[in-house]
Amino acid sequence: MGNKGVKVIARNKKALHDYHIEETYEAGIVLTGTEIKSIRQGRVNLKDSYARISNGELFIIGMHISPYEQGNRFNVDPTRTRKLLMHRKEIDKLFGKIKLQGLTLIPLDLHLRNGFAKVQLALAKGKKLYDKRQTAAKRDAERMIQRKIKEYNR
Repeated sequence: MGNKGVKVIARNKKALHDYHIEETYEAGIVLTGTEIKSIRQGRVNLKDSYARISNGELFIIGMHISPYEQGNRFNVDPTRTRKLLMHRKEIDKLFGKIKLQGLTLIPLDLHLRNGFAKVQLALAKGKKLYDKRQTAAKRDAERMIQRKIKEYNR
């Protein structure tokens, strides 16, 4: 997947900390004019947002897009549920995996691809507390090793 014409607007940093990522997908997003203007200014928060499938359609819930300053009466609710665009076959495949394996759909990032807003979704499994501790311990160990190597090479 080439990154030509891709500009990442917002990342969900908590996602990698709280979940084991199984697979990733890209979906388009239905927005209003003032929302896309706000996104271009980078005024988006993906924290605590997730995606859900209902009636064969995909929706993102809890994504916060700050109101556009010059938007006045055209502004909409910042945390409204927004429809995501994916091919029917992909949505059906996701639905099957969510039901069978008990996975969750979470947004990893929001980016612009050739001017269109896209959401990077991940099929993820929640980490247990000990998994989070293990990840933190591994990261600390890596840091320590890098520090020692740096000292050794001086």
